[in-house]
Amino acid sequence: MNLRSIAARKASNLVATALMGTATVLVLLPLVIIFYHIIKMGVSSVNPAFFTNIPQPPGEAGGGMANGIAGSAIMIGMASLLGLPVGIFGAVYLTEYGNGKLATAIRFCADVLSGIPSIITGMVAYSMLVVPLKGFSALAGSFALSLIMVPIVLRTTEEQLKMVPATLREASLALGVPLWRTSIKVTLRSAMTGVITGVLLAIARVAGETAPLLFTALGNHFWSKKLTEPMAALPLQIFNFAISPYEDWHRLAWAGALVLVVLMFGLSLAARWVGRSKHS
Repeated sequence: MNLRSIAARKASNLVATALMGTATVLVLLPLVIIFYHIIKMGVSSVNPAFFTNIPQPPGEAGGGMANGIAGSAIMIGMASLLGLPVGIFGAVYLTEYGNGKLATAIRFCADVLSGIPSIITGMVAYSMLVVPLKGFSALAGSFALSLIMVPIVLRTTEEQLKMVPATLREASLALGVPLWRTSIKVTLRSAMTGVITGVLLAIARVAGETAPLLFTALGNHFWSKKLTEPMAALPLQIFNFAISPYEDWHRLAWAGALVLVVLMFGLSLAARWVGRSKHS
């Protein structure tokens, strides 16, 4: 190999490395810009009153989004109660019993459902609950969020269950334990760390959803104690305040965006920490 060929290979390697480094920076740049802008605009309005007060009327300074934070927590909690059991036990069925066409069809439907825009999910929940019940409600919002959670939890849980060594199942079955109990007591428990990771990612996904709540929960400027009434949610308040003509509400919207991003960032970090502890 002559010196010219070696120089050409070094030059091509340098160019390829530079292109990959540039691409990496371009991937990280939007995230850095979003974080910087949200922190710059919203950090000055994050104070104790933001977490304890409801929004003030237009033209009055101060206030917070306590009702939106509480509403989001309630609806995400209810969505988890509705969606997590369906997703987790559906994944157990697919892993332990799903070898036929029905399982293939369920997996395909789950993949399609996870790709459907959330606003369409909101429209479906609107036609199924809001119209028959003749009113917007937190219950309808929770149902819409649960529809988004199910395919995420289903597929992530199934992948985790597939990673459980078959010898664990065989040992349990050899001791005379029924398959359904082996699936829950041995297989699911062995994959629990990965399942929790998928659950946290699903919660982080629905925590920022706004479109389905526009058709279901609608939002509320005051405290709402009934699940059959419109309820405030943090993403809804951010949307409504951001498009309002009032400067004080704009500041609250930026503060809410900062709190929501920090929440989603924390959930993603928790999911990675749980997933890493599994392999440590």
